[in-house]
Amino acid sequence: MSKILVTGAAGFIGFHLCRRLLADGKVVTGLDNLNDYYDVALKEARLEQLQTQPNFSFTKLDLADRQGMAELFVREKPELVVHLAAQAGVRHSLQNPHAYVDSNLVGFVNVLEGCRHHSVNHLVYASSSSVYGANQKIPFAVTDNVDQPVSLYAATKRANELMAHTYSHLYGLPTTGLRFFTVYGPWGRPDMAYFSFTKAILAGEPIKVFNHGQMRRDFTYIDDVIEGLVRVLGHAPHPESVAPHRLYNIGNHNPVNLGDFIAILEQCLGKTAEKVFLPMQPGDVPETYADVTDLMADVGFSPTTPLAVGLDKFTSWYRRFYG
Repeated sequence: MSKILVTGAAGFIGFHLCRRLLADGKVVTGLDNLNDYYDVALKEARLEQLQTQPNFSFTKLDLADRQGMAELFVREKPELVVHLAAQAGVRHSLQNPHAYVDSNLVGFVNVLEGCRHHSVNHLVYASSSSVYGANQKIPFAVTDNVDQPVSLYAATKRANELMAHTYSHLYGLPTTGLRFFTVYGPWGRPDMAYFSFTKAILAGEPIKVFNHGQMRRDFTYIDDVIEGLVRVLGHAPHPESVAPHRLYNIGNHNPVNLGDFIAILEQCLGKTAEKVFLPMQPGDVPETYADVTDLMADVGFSPTTPLAVGLDKFTSWYRRFYG
């Protein structure tokens, strides 16, 4: 029975992944520092759900704690690692750059070192569509040049890809980076637009629409992300290759205009949004669009959940959870 370490287990994607792995009969060790970047009560509520499972154990630990991380690997001896913990958010990186260095760079080295010294069979880690930065070519393909990040968050995620490649090359550690595209769904992140829009619309408050609504996003439903992630986890790059490192886009490969997205959300909520149109935020990009050819070819899967279906599931959950 595989023993799997999931970092960021109380986070949005981490929680859903742990649930899926436990349902599949795996033994899961969850790690999270439960920081207050967003509502800790939501993280604790996710964790509560996981802690009812007999095959789940939890460690509260900061990735940047080098000794703590080394001890965790000695104690738990994971065969597989899914590294999802990170300081997230493009806009927050403008205000608090050091949080990104500590979590996304220092923390990532600690994960790589743990995997290297304990002969982990496969490390799958979260990258982001934000690495495409100022890329003008649409759709975004993993073969595109990604040397023009437009936020520190994006720069740290690109750095993770390069660091993983180095460890793969030097130590034969199989690593796979997943560039996630605007993941949404039940138990989601309150700092994401779909979540904050829902909260504001239900409260009768205006929503901020950046770049005057001239934005397109490749919204990807959480269940699709988890299916892709689980398949990739079981498909490690060949350890005998020069650098057993792969990158995949996980996106819906169907970008939606922000205006259409808001209209679907209004329909799900049965309420009309009051909109405040604002200029583009620093660090943001006008469009994201995933080319998932490699994901399809290698693991036979690509996301398919329509936005209307996913948002309906999210808003139903939101109303239940927040009453």
